[in-house]
Amino acid sequence: MNRAAILLIVLFFLLITPLNSGLTKAGIIKLTFSGLPDSKGVPDGWKLKERKGRAEFWIQHEDNDTVIYMKSNRASFSLERPLEIDPHEYPFLSWRWKVMSLPKGGDMRNKDKNDQAAQVLVIFEGKRTISYVWDTTAPEGTVTDESIGWPINIKIKVIAVKSGYKDLNKWVEVKRNLLEDYRRLYRDEPGKIKGIRIQINTQHTGTSAECAFGSILFMAPSLMPEP
Repeated sequence: MNRAAILLIVLFFLLITPLNSGLTKAGIIKLTFSGLPDSKGVPDGWKLKERKGRAEFWIQHEDNDTVIYMKSNRASFSLERPLEIDPHEYPFLSWRWKVMSLPKGGDMRNKDKNDQAAQVLVIFEGKRTISYVWDTTAPEGTVTDESIGWPINIKIKVIAVKSGYKDLNKWVEVKRNLLEDYRRLYRDEPGKIKGIRIQINTQHTGTSAECAFGSILFMAPSLMPEP
């Protein structure tokens, strides 16, 4: 993630207006990509942010879900949507993603190689963000800090929840406890979730990557199995 991307997160905080969170039923808030697309193909409820290069993405229907495919060639772009969700009521985040190609040499620990094929960013009140990434090189569980101090004063913690080539071209399901992650990373209680972003970038390594995302779910504790 480069400085321009971080500045766009700041803008997101400044301009955010809550939207209907998505399809809601007992204990679940479901964010889909099935909304009516605009002239650029962006599904209703989502906003396209292009930082470098040209955004390539398309929508497909498969496995009873509406899936968005994203392809980056020396580019950086994202789709995001405003939210208004209490993480104490919906502490669990679940999504499916698939990576077809990783940015060669990408490494979240090196700012000159900080490219990922797939990222999910959860934006909280107080200019705090948790970014979940599928990294090329950094081992699973790696945590980095991409915060910026004064005058921007935004905090970003990045977690590698998937790494390497092992599961390329396979759908992988990820489940995270947002409350636990936030408390561990920030040693504080979270405010409301104000937005979410899915992102791909390959501008630092000058390479290409391709990924796909299915629906994203926020879930109440009652829907998660006991450990």
